[in-house]
Amino acid sequence: MLRLTEALKALPGVGEHTAERLAFYLLGHRNNLEELNRALSGARELGFCSVCGVITDLDPCPICSDTGREDVITVVERPSDVFLFESFSFYKGRYHVLGGVISPLDGVGPEDIRLDALIRRTEAGEVKEVIIALSPTVEGDATAFYLYELLKDRVRVTRIARGIPTGAELSLADPVTVKEAFLGRKEME
Repeated sequence: MLRLTEALKALPGVGEHTAERLAFYLLGHRNNLEELNRALSGARELGFCSVCGVITDLDPCPICSDTGREDVITVVERPSDVFLFESFSFYKGRYHVLGGVISPLDGVGPEDIRLDALIRRTEAGEVKEVIIALSPTVEGDATAFYLYELLKDRVRVTRIARGIPTGAELSLADPVTVKEAFLGRKEME
């Protein structure tokens, strides 16, 4: 029991009490424990797509292998960002996972993220647009600007808009968000 609790506690966001509750639940529901064990064992077979960098059990991944996808690449920081976009079902392009963002304070430079692979993908001339979809942080903005400078002469480079979330009160938004929403405005359709 202690070993299971300690293993669960090592997961992000799981503290002592949550780990204990999960351990007792799993021990009380052996079928769930066996299914979790199979899923964890299967996770050992997962790797990263050699083209886009997403977590997959096939190489290249099903997204990169899909000939029906548009010749547009959305650049994201983490593999989980790809799954987020895919869950929306509106985007039919391809992806490129950087595996991080440029952060000099953390010792992460351009050579530490997957920029060379992205440049190679754009050199073939088949990519019509690169959409930068990085978090609006100092590091995300710096990485976006760096990418723009690298790619602007090869391909169209755009960035996802920032602004007010749907259903939010305008008066509750911070000034930077309101400014970004204002500057990212588009024609009404």
